[in-house]
Amino acid sequence: MWALLRERGVARFPGARGRIPNFTGAEAAAERLADLGEWQAARTIKANPDSPQLPVRRRALAEGKILYMAVPRLRDERPFIRLGQEATIKGAMQEGTPVAVGDVGRIELVVCGTVAVNRDGVRIGKGGGYSDLEFGLLIEAGLVDERTLLVTTVHSLQVLDEPLPETEHDFRVDVIVTPEETIRTPVPKRPPGILWSHLDAEKIAEIPVLTALTSR
Repeated sequence: MWALLRERGVARFPGARGRIPNFTGAEAAAERLADLGEWQAARTIKANPDSPQLPVRRRALAEGKILYMAVPRLRDERPFIRLGQEATIKGAMQEGTPVAVGDVGRIELVVCGTVAVNRDGVRIGKGGGYSDLEFGLLIEAGLVDERTLLVTTVHSLQVLDEPLPETEHDFRVDVIVTPEETIRTPVPKRPPGILWSHLDAEKIAEIPVLTALTSR
């Protein structure tokens, strides 16, 4: 997928490989997302920090929504940032407010970054599993549930018709938004929370909030 986006000339700065790829048309996808009734009704949103969703974060702040972003790699004891006026990663980290999981309000809509996704809503990220952990933490805290809409914005080339690998801890997105199309997926899937058996000691030790949970 990274190679395809680059070959078709639709990958934008800072590049595709190894990242949630930024793509030509990210702004148009954000506008299409903002047309959804669920977006318009949502007061509190959690979004990923990657470049292709920067237009989504800017739109949320411009509309006065409460916007949370995870600290990259969940590396802090307070693993979420409540954004102020800055939607970039650097700006959010500098002037946003770090918050513990328990201080995050109920999330009505989650925007996640994607490398590839199929029309059933099965998505592939960069492979670190952090999006799944973030979602698991919010489930454990009772801040997301079956009413929370999960969406992703992608280039149309990132939407596949073929099966994609999926594990028990993966979630599926409910809506896929491209610059040209809004796709509602047929079968929702949410993990029950954090699946501790899927985490090794090294991963737990890297993430302070997980370390704290295991010590309780």
